[in-house]
Amino acid sequence: MPNKVIRDMWIVTEGGIVVFSRVYEKSLDEQLFGALLTALNSFAEEITQDGLSNFELSDMRFTILKRAQFIFIANSDKRIKPKRVLQELSAVMDKFFMTYSDDIMDKWDSDVTIFSNFGKEIEDSLDDPIKKMEKAFW
Repeated sequence: MPNKVIRDMWIVTEGGIVVFSRVYEKSLDEQLFGALLTALNSFAEEITQDGLSNFELSDMRFTILKRAQFIFIANSDKRIKPKRVLQELSAVMDKFFMTYSDDIMDKWDSDVTIFSNFGKEIEDSLDDPIKKMEKAFW
C-alpha cells in the first residue's frame, strides 16, 4: 500500500464555511481558517486569473483545488512532490462529488452535517499520525 500523502484536509464553500475537515492538531478555529483561506484565494484571483494553488508554511505545504462552489484544501509534508498531492486531492474531490450528487447539492440548505461521514469515504487518502505511531511500536 502506498504511503498516504494528505495529512489534514478541509472542504470550504466559496463563502468561507467549512463543510468538512479532518485535522489532527487543532490549533486554529476551523471556520476562521476557512474564512482566511477563502479570503486569500479571492485576493490571489484579483492578482492572477487562477487564484491560489498552493503555499508553504514551515515544513507543510497547503494544496488548493476548486470545483463548483467548493474549495478543497489539503496539507502535506513539503518533501512530498506537489504533483502527487495534487493527484490525491483531485481523487478526493472526485469522490466528494460522486458521494454528494447534483441532486443532493441542489437541495443543500447549508447544513454541514450532511458531510460529516465523508471522512469514512476517504480514509485511504488521509495520513493518520496516530496509527503510524502505533504501527511503529507494534
